[in-house]
Amino acid sequence: MRTYEKFLTLSGAASVAALMVAMPLAAQDAGTPAKEEILKAYTNKTYSPYAGRNFPEKPLWGDSHLHTMLSMDAGMFGNRLPPREAYKFALGQEVISSTGQPVRLSRPLDWLVVADHSDGMGMAGDIISGAPVVQQYEQGARWSAAVAEGGEAAVAATLDLITTFSQGAMEPAMLANYMPGTKNYKNLWEKVIADAEEFNDPGTFTAFIGFEWTSLIKGNNMHRVVMMRDGAVRTSQVVPYTMTAPQGSPNPRDLWKYLANYEENTGGEILAIAHNGNLSNGIMFPLEAQYDGTKLDESYVTQRAKWEPVYEATQIKGDGEAHPLLSPDDEFADFETWDAGNLDLSEAKTDDMLAGEYARSGLKRGLEIEAKLGINPYKFGLIGATDSHTSLASIEENNFYGKHPGTEPSPERMTRFFTKTDKAQIMDWQLVAGGIAAVWANENTRASIFDAVLRKEVYGTTGPRMRVRMFGGWDFTDNDINNRTPATIGYAKGVPMGGDLRTMPDDAKAPSFMVYALRDPIGANLDRLQMVKGWLDANGVTQERVYDIAWSDNREPDANGKLPAVGNTVDVANANWLNTIGASELATVWSDPEFDADQKAFYYVRVLEIPTPRWTTYDAFRYGVEIPEGTPTSIQERAYTSPIWYTPTAS
Repeated sequence: MRTYEKFLTLSGAASVAALMVAMPLAAQDAGTPAKEEILKAYTNKTYSPYAGRNFPEKPLWGDSHLHTMLSMDAGMFGNRLPPREAYKFALGQEVISSTGQPVRLSRPLDWLVVADHSDGMGMAGDIISGAPVVQQYEQGARWSAAVAEGGEAAVAATLDLITTFSQGAMEPAMLANYMPGTKNYKNLWEKVIADAEEFNDPGTFTAFIGFEWTSLIKGNNMHRVVMMRDGAVRTSQVVPYTMTAPQGSPNPRDLWKYLANYEENTGGEILAIAHNGNLSNGIMFPLEAQYDGTKLDESYVTQRAKWEPVYEATQIKGDGEAHPLLSPDDEFADFETWDAGNLDLSEAKTDDMLAGEYARSGLKRGLEIEAKLGINPYKFGLIGATDSHTSLASIEENNFYGKHPGTEPSPERMTRFFTKTDKAQIMDWQLVAGGIAAVWANENTRASIFDAVLRKEVYGTTGPRMRVRMFGGWDFTDNDINNRTPATIGYAKGVPMGGDLRTMPDDAKAPSFMVYALRDPIGANLDRLQMVKGWLDANGVTQERVYDIAWSDNREPDANGKLPAVGNTVDVANANWLNTIGASELATVWSDPEFDADQKAFYYVRVLEIPTPRWTTYDAFRYGVEIPEGTPTSIQERAYTSPIWYTPTAS
């Protein structure tokens, strides 16, 4: 194992002495290798290690899931910012939020998907203005009057609209005015496309055309963001797919048909990204049958594997990587957990639902299904996104603008209910300031980023922009990770995150993984790197284990192998912290000590930062208010890489 604590500012001009101080002691004391070993170790075809390099050199940061005033729930909650303002904000410009506050990102994003809900797109504006097209319906007139009254009445009306839609109880004739097939809908979609085309700047900023398919089964969430690789020529040939009949369907199988038809009819490319399984009440990752009782079959597993290459594992409505009841031996599994109920809290959560909701359990279930049907439907990469409904992709703890305008910064926002029913409740302080997606793409273009998502060379974080790479192979060594251009070796000797391990050589005993992470340049130091392994044992039962593989501060595991906590420097009263603990960089080559060549497995890396203040702590400091009881004051932000899979060689 190698633990690095080097500053990233060392350059070719750095002195030899400074470089030696930064190097791990093992590297300093290794002695001079034999000439034969040197010649064997250098694998480049040219002297220059940079010549001919054609792999991604830096992650491109983006948000694949952002809503503007065009979404029903966003507009009803008071969002008055159109897609144009969302793009300006993502580009790093200062904008005025819907509540009149100036806001700006610390650093621009590289790419963005404006993903407004396909059902009812544009309805909110007519409800707000009291347009006759909604006033003629009881629901529309009632909601419009409540919005005009403002305050709590407007909030209650918005929640009622969400619940009504979630339960499939919206007046069909009113909803039909805001669905595909109408001239108004077509014009609105064309404007969405035109805005994306205007702000798309290949090489500098990528604006994807997309939407959100908002499937709900009696309030149980099965939402997918649909992301298109193409520009106006192809995307204008279609309109978004909805979950409402007769134009749409809540069944993912029908969404996949829409995606297939899009590619067949336009020659373009398209994909879907599922999210918030934690609000699905067990139906996001079915094991035997879908929500309607339809058994999983070859068609289901094939289509899901094809059209859904990545999963949104963390966002404002809760972190969805793992759950403490599913992973009781994982001390970091309980992070920003939302497990009260389904999306509209019409049904409370029960423990038996959890295995069908979280990314790690989904990955494990994929191994089980593959053993039965021959294809793994849940062979997905991991990303993060905001799901913000403010038009603002604000994911920084000290710059968090909430889920919707009602949760934008104010002295009262921590004490309000985000949603509440007779079944359960969620407070505004439970909202999560995250996440964000990192894509290892060669260029900042639609084609390059989309292709990287397809091959799953992506990872997600809960907000910070730490740089993380992971390669899997059969013969990585410490010398490989000591090299200051390890990606060259990583691609040459192995596969990156999102890939499948190459065929196991006859002389190999276990796979090895080369992993390294650099802290966010303006963020917190790193606590540790962890390898999460899931596998299918000899009895056909899935197992998991989390390994600490590299850590900071020269800590030593105890007799039970448990690594001591890194510590906590957070000053709650002043909403601050110190980078006096942790490491700026962590790296290692790790080999699976419990590898069984006959067992299917996946491996992904979780990177943990040292504790830093939560957004609620910043609110308390800036507004001089009390932090509600039970509210965390500090958190350990994290990153999740896409997995690398191992499949035994067929005998």
